[in-house]
Amino acid sequence: MGREGLALVQGTLDLMILGILARGPAHGYGIAEQVREATTGELSIQDGALYQALHRLEQQGLVDAEWGASENNRRARFYSLTPKGRRRVREQAAEWHRYARALASLLKGV
Repeated sequence: MGREGLALVQGTLDLMILGILARGPAHGYGIAEQVREATTGELSIQDGALYQALHRLEQQGLVDAEWGASENNRRARFYSLTPKGRRRVREQAAEWHRYARALASLLKGV
C-alpha cells in the first residue's frame, strides 16, 4: 500500500508559493512541480487552489505576472515576487521556523 502525501496545513499555501518564487520567477505548473520536488512528493498543490492563491497574491501586490514562453515553448504566465512579496516571505518564514521549533520541542521524546 502506497504512502499518501501530507495534507496542507491551513494558511501555508501562500507561504509555499512565495517561498518557491523567492528562488526566481516561475509559471504555475513550475511552482507545483517545485513544491513536489522540494518535498519529495510529500506535498502537492491542486491546480484550482494554486491559481486562486496566485491571483490573490497578485491582488495583494505580493507577486507580479507577465506572459512568456515555458520550457516547451507554450505561452504561460510567469510569476515573480515584488519587493513587498520578498518582505512578506522573509517575515512569514521566520514565524514558521519559530513555530516549527516550538512544536518540535513540545513533541521531543514522543
